Amino acid sequence: MLLRHTPTEVSERKALMINPAKTCQPIGAMYAALGIHGCLPHSHGSQGCCAYHRSALTRHYKEPVSASTSSFTEGASVFGGQANLLQAIENIFTVYEPEVIAVHTTCLSETIGDDLKQIAHKAQKDGKIPEGKFVIGAPTPSYVGSHVTGFSNMVKAMAQLATPGTPKNGKVNIIPGWVEPSDMKEIKRLASMMDIKITLFPDTSGVLDSPLTGEYKMFPEGGVTMKELKDTGGATGTLALGEWCSADAARWLDSKCKVPCTVLDMPFGLAATDRFVDVLRTVAGVSVPDSIANERGQLVDLISDMHQYFYGKKVAIFGDPDQLISMCEFLRSIDMIPVHVITGTPGKAFEKRIREITADMPGEVNVKAKGDLFQLHQWIKNEPVDLLIGNSYGKYVARDEDIPFLRWGFPILDRQGHQYFPTVGYKGGLRLLESILNLLLDRKDRDEPEESFELVL
Repeated sequence: MLLRHTPTEVSERKALMINPAKTCQPIGAMYAALGIHGCLPHSHGSQGCCAYHRSALTRHYKEPVSASTSSFTEGASVFGGQANLLQAIENIFTVYEPEVIAVHTTCLSETIGDDLKQIAHKAQKDGKIPEGKFVIGAPTPSYVGSHVTGFSNMVKAMAQLATPGTPKNGKVNIIPGWVEPSDMKEIKRLASMMDIKITLFPDTSGVLDSPLTGEYKMFPEGGVTMKELKDTGGATGTLALGEWCSADAARWLDSKCKVPCTVLDMPFGLAATDRFVDVLRTVAGVSVPDSIANERGQLVDLISDMHQYFYGKKVAIFGDPDQLISMCEFLRSIDMIPVHVITGTPGKAFEKRIREITADMPGEVNVKAKGDLFQLHQWIKNEPVDLLIGNSYGKYVARDEDIPFLRWGFPILDRQGHQYFPTVGYKGGLRLLESILNLLLDRKDRDEPEESFELVL
């Protein structure tokens, strides 16, 4: 009962956050960088920052995550880290031979005022970047935003590699947002079923879900290539999945390279997947094949079969804004009631969107951006729920309040295999439904009196 001292009375807090529902910007930037083929993420700050960020990703994906650091000491902390980064760039290309180094800043280097573009230009001028190799960078101070912001900033840095005036190549850019490698693979599968050529970036499939072959590869086979990133300026259009994670990069391509963009919700659940498939086929000018229609029909069938168990069940959910928006819409579509919704990422637009999605609920939703798990716990104490959805940090609340708990989002530290099973698309919807229903029925089996303990439910 680790959180037994959480009081029921909710008071307004402005200067204190307890168990925030977010983590550092550089973790997002590091994850996005891993979606480039042959990329070594580089943390421009102290060793401790890099160690924590690598550790967070390794514990979630259960895969070794390589990253380098500028290794700030007292001197760099006072006078700036340019010399450290220049030395690091030379060493990395000499020793590890990546295709690209993706540099992200930290609180320390941002506070000092290190200019990544200027340092990268100097490295180029000094001949520290070999011919055909690249250094990209993104500002990621952790004292603003969240890991979602860092992811978005690094994805925008990838988009800025595009060359204006690139001849049209007939491909569609898809920016998937922060989802699992399995989700990225599922998005590619759906596009392939429609015979649409896409450039997915970032793409961590084949990187953080690579097979165990007995042969170590520092840079796995997966990831979007630098050539593909440069060619994104010649695409027919860009689909950005998620306003917070992907929209900035898509809008940059739109404004600088005249690649029209459409910002969609992440394709979690039936309605969001319908919109994704519809816009994708419109942009590409193709028809939706029967095989995808069949998958959709299977999801509709399962929703119909399971609806009796979902109806009226109250849910508390926390996580990243793009994921929560689609998930709340999915929950409402199966007549579940998301009564408490919290994200640690700032953005009043998030609260407005959740209120719109839940406007037809019997009561008003509790929703907060830049919130924390302490407040979510208080809300649950005042209005109990039937299900809690979120990352592994929710297990303490779930245990204290004896609530079924669905692990979903980032980070998941105490379960494995999530990077192999998609939750986007129609197939992903099936998995979400199964996971939610199993939790509800397990609880029913546990709590029902003997006369109601049935073999067939």
